[in-house]
Amino acid sequence: MSTTYTVGYFVGSLSTNSINRLLAKALVNLAPPELTMVEIPFRDLPLYSTDYDTNYPTTCTKLKDTIDAADAVLFVTPEYNRSIPGGLKNAIDWASRPYGKNSFTRKPSATIGTSPASIGTAIAQQHLKSLLSFCNSPQMNAPEAYIQFKPGLITADGKVTVESTEDFLRNYMKEFYGFIGRVYTAIPRRSQA
Repeated sequence: MSTTYTVGYFVGSLSTNSINRLLAKALVNLAPPELTMVEIPFRDLPLYSTDYDTNYPTTCTKLKDTIDAADAVLFVTPEYNRSIPGGLKNAIDWASRPYGKNSFTRKPSATIGTSPASIGTAIAQQHLKSLLSFCNSPQMNAPEAYIQFKPGLITADGKVTVESTEDFLRNYMKEFYGFIGRVYTAIPRRSQA
């Protein structure tokens, strides 16, 4: 009997027309049936400040609760100025605080992104992996996934129109499923107390 997992996913761009949102839709469609995919929204978060650490706003508590309820997290992000978008960094800051209540601790994670350039999200993903290392999140480091986006590659409903890309993305999600299982075999799940 297969183990099922809930994967919370972040779409790094806040744009409604984001090509990374299209990629996220494709990944949801191509995920193995053992993965339940749940988007983690962060558009309405205020800018993080330690002033909030003793009294988190409701939107920020909801963010942490959604991450805590997930078995793993997937980051689907563009690259802005050789890094991740500011909104995504802000969400990571909120989720990792207050001190001692980091929602990413021992939470398996993976990163992927798309850009018109052939490896346009590579630097953003490396920066994101550095952040996730600091947040003590075990990361799937292979396969790496820098998807070159061309018009029509992914339809509005998340269908991938190029067979080799579809196969790669399906395999990526299959590998992520296997990685989650391996992490929880080696590292016990955190108590949700």
